[in-house]
Amino acid sequence: MTGLLGGTFNPPHNGHIALADAARRHFDLDELTILVAVNPGHKEVQLGAESRLELARAAFPDYEVELDPHERTVDLLVEGRWNDPLFLIGADQFAEFLTWKDPEGVIERARIGVDEVLGRLSSPERVELFDIEPVSVSSREIRDRVARGEPIDGLVPPDVAALIHSLGLYRRDGYTSTVNGTD
Repeated sequence: MTGLLGGTFNPPHNGHIALADAARRHFDLDELTILVAVNPGHKEVQLGAESRLELARAAFPDYEVELDPHERTVDLLVEGRWNDPLFLIGADQFAEFLTWKDPEGVIERARIGVDEVLGRLSSPERVELFDIEPVSVSSREIRDRVARGEPIDGLVPPDVAALIHSLGLYRRDGYTSTVNGTD
């Protein structure tokens, strides 16, 4: 079975990694693809896609990591690249699932792997549940800590922390949106 984990990864954090690792073990996934949203339709992202892609590659060295050009999940799935994949989301995102563009279209094209809750869906049997150790962290918290000059040790993998620091990302003086001069 193929797993998909999409997001802005602004920046990727240990909660994302715990979700990916727990899902891979629980569902015995053959492969897991990390999809970095280029231009997510549901939120504004100040950091460019290429920078977030580099951060995601540092956070997920054992997984395939690629850019997702689609604004909405259903548009990615309509493309038909994967046959009945397992789309992984955290409980926080699943709580908002019914507000996504065409949630029923998502369920028709992919199973949903959720770390702890089941919402009001017409096809709950299409949702796969699994346990994950709680990781109290959010991308917003990480960006805010960096902007305040506070450490992020233990919140992101060391390679991600090093990239954020060396590239000057999320500093109070503004978001740096390029990696190696491109983005």
